[in-house]
Formats: sequence, structure tokens, C-alpha cells
Amino acid sequence: MSSTATRSDRGVSPVFLALVAIMGVSGWAVWTGFSASTGFAVFLFVVSGWIVSLCLHEYAHARTALHGGDITVGAKGYLTLNPLKYTHALLSIVLPVLFVIMGGIGLPGGAVFIERGRVAGRWKHSLISAAGPLTNVVFAVVLMLPFLLPGLGAGMPLPFLAAIAFLALLQVTAAILNLLPVPGLDGYGIVEPWLSYNVRRQVEPVAPFGLLIVFGCLWIPEVNAAFFGLVDAVMGLFGVEPYLPAFGLDWFRFWDGEPQVAG
Repeated sequence: MSSTATRSDRGVSPVFLALVAIMGVSGWAVWTGFSASTGFAVFLFVVSGWIVSLCLHEYAHARTALHGGDITVGAKGYLTLNPLKYTHALLSIVLPVLFVIMGGIGLPGGAVFIERGRVAGRWKHSLISAAGPLTNVVFAVVLMLPFLLPGLGAGMPLPFLAAIAFLALLQVTAAILNLLPVPGLDGYGIVEPWLSYNVRRQVEPVAPFGLLIVFGCLWIPEVNAAFFGLVDAVMGLFGVEPYLPAFGLDWFRFWDGEPQVAG
């Protein structure tokens, strides 16, 4: 009985498998031009891919917490990759997707609930917080391999290259933002175990507003320019030209019409 429950707690959710299937089919449609609207296919590919990455992000937190001592994450459904099991599905999934649609930026979502009292050792706490953003880093590197290795990207249609470039940009922005040491974000979770009790108590009231503070700062032109300059520099290291994610965003916003690409 217990072994069956354990398999149920850790089996991959049909919801996640459906998201992967949507990502695969829509990616194929972008590649082949099968869809009547390339933009709509790009939209489905990017949104499903973005949600898949969010699921992997939260799974990484939960899996690391499990090995760190919090054995309750399985019963909560966090190891099934089901986004509907998250403590704050609105923060973890809906808001990040809305941010992508509104601004073309990958803002991090809410985290799974980890019972930190079950985890002993500051390094373990830091690793639990770091696991999520590191997943975004790995996802971004995989997406940018076709640009780093020209032979791998040769022959890929422009819409598909633009779509994976835009999805990679979302991963890079999410990783950078989430690694900021701002209360409420994973970057702060990494350093928090090493702070004094008094500092943690003083900072604690800010945590619920950390994501809003970051989002607000990005509306400041100078901050926005510096941030995306850093994003472009990181992606440039992998050979991603800035126009590619821009084209990807244009196709993604299919409701504005198909982008005009010079032949």
C-alpha cells in the first residue's frame, strides 16, 4: 500500500505530459509551417514551453528539499510536475504567463511550500533555493545550443529559431531576476540562511512584495535598459543575435499580425 502511494506521489502527472505534448506538436507546426497561422503556433509553443519550464523549476525545489529532509513534498504532489498542485498556482503559473504576454519577460513565479524546519544545515537550505533558477539556466543553455553550434542550427526555419530564441530569453530573464537577493525570490533564499536572525526579522515583511518591487523597478527606463543589456550580453555569448528573440516576440503576439521579415 505504501509503495503504491509513493509511486502515485512521484509519478509524472498527465497534466504535465499534456503540456509537453502541446509543446512538441506546436513546435513541429512552427518548424513545418503546418499551422495556418505561424504566430499562433509560436504562441502555443512558447506558452507551453514556458509552463513546462516553470514546472521543472518548482520540481527542482521540491526534489532538492526531499533529499534535504522534507519528506512531505511527495504527499503534496510537488514531485508529479503537476502545476495544479502548487501552493499558489496563480503566482506560479498564471501570473508568469500573463507577464510574458504583457511584456515579453520571464518573471519568476511563486515557490512550492517547503517545510524548512525539516531541513538541517544552511547549505541544504541554500541549495533548495538555488535549484529552481539553475533549472532555468540549464533550460536556457539547451535552447541556445543551436546558436552556439552552427551545425546544429543549420537548416532550422527562421520562425522556429526565433521561437526558441524568445523562449531562451524568457529563461535567461527568469534566471537573472530569480537570483537577485530580493526577499521573496530564490536569490534571497540562497543567502538568507547565512544572515543573522535580526536581519531576517527586519526583512521578512518585505518578502510578500518582492516580486512586485522587481516588476516595478523594470518600468524605470534606466533599469530596464541595463537589465536587457545584460540579457543580450548573456545570450550573445551563445551566438544569439538580438533580432531573433525580437522576431519571436512579434510572432508570439499573433493578434498584432504576422511580422514582416525581409527575405
